Amino acid sequence: MTRPPLRAALEDYLSLRRALGFKLSSAGRLLSQFVDHLEERGIDTITTDDALAWASLPAGASPHWRRIRLSAVRGFAAYLHGLDHSVMVPPAGLLRTGPCRATPYLYSAGEIASLLDATAGLRPALRAASYYSLIGLLAVSGMRIGEAIALEDRDLDLERAVLVVRDSKFGKSRLVPLHPTTAAALARYLELRGQLCPQRPSPALLVSSRGTRLLHSNIQLTFAGLTKRCGIARRSASCRPRIHDLRHAFAVTSLLHWYATGQDVAAMLPRLATYLGHTDPKHTFWYLSAAPELMAFAGQRLD
Repeated sequence: MTRPPLRAALEDYLSLRRALGFKLSSAGRLLSQFVDHLEERGIDTITTDDALAWASLPAGASPHWRRIRLSAVRGFAAYLHGLDHSVMVPPAGLLRTGPCRATPYLYSAGEIASLLDATAGLRPALRAASYYSLIGLLAVSGMRIGEAIALEDRDLDLERAVLVVRDSKFGKSRLVPLHPTTAAALARYLELRGQLCPQRPSPALLVSSRGTRLLHSNIQLTFAGLTKRCGIARRSASCRPRIHDLRHAFAVTSLLHWYATGQDVAAMLPRLATYLGHTDPKHTFWYLSAAPELMAFAGQRLD
């Protein structure tokens, strides 16, 4: 059997896996970047050396991130190997295993305010407004970045101040209640978006300067620029400011507030788990070890 070119083979692979129920959102994006990498070099097959070189990008990336990239390539390579035995499948365990979780960067209220202020320097105005709304929404809701990107106009109910997160991680959907100030901020964004981009090609709630859905890769680059502008730097080799850490900061701030006000944290954790979209409260318990302040409060309760 003659296998198709890499790009066509990737489309076939993703279509097959998705038909079996796998979303492959992150893997699909990574594999497209991997094929781009090979095509730029005139390569139309997969070797272990090429896979390892790409998986190790960028320089300084965490071992966990490199392993994620190589794992995505291994799945695609195994599929191709069934069509063409000359395709090499990188062996498992090729990269050293690092910690399963990066150390969360827990933003202070002042740092979040600085990030929001820094969005005013983005151009054009619609891009600035979209990133202001995105960062603000993530900070006050604890949503995943992919969930925020996927939001559409139909998912926002301003009258009831609630968002519908549809078909998120693990195929779950949930309601996310919003504080009245958050709902008001989103209403202002919609009004400005309508003025600056009346004819949008996408139903997305948060849009780019062209009115299209925001791209994960562009968000990461823009957020990195904002953190640099605000002087927010990595705290250690394993703790660097990421936009996903706004979710961690929300969870930890909620827990700190409950401890400080004498709430029954054990009883409240299932509520937080539901709000964050965790399938099991045990995943939310991890946040108890994310901040020294939380450990101190927990220790006081045990005493």
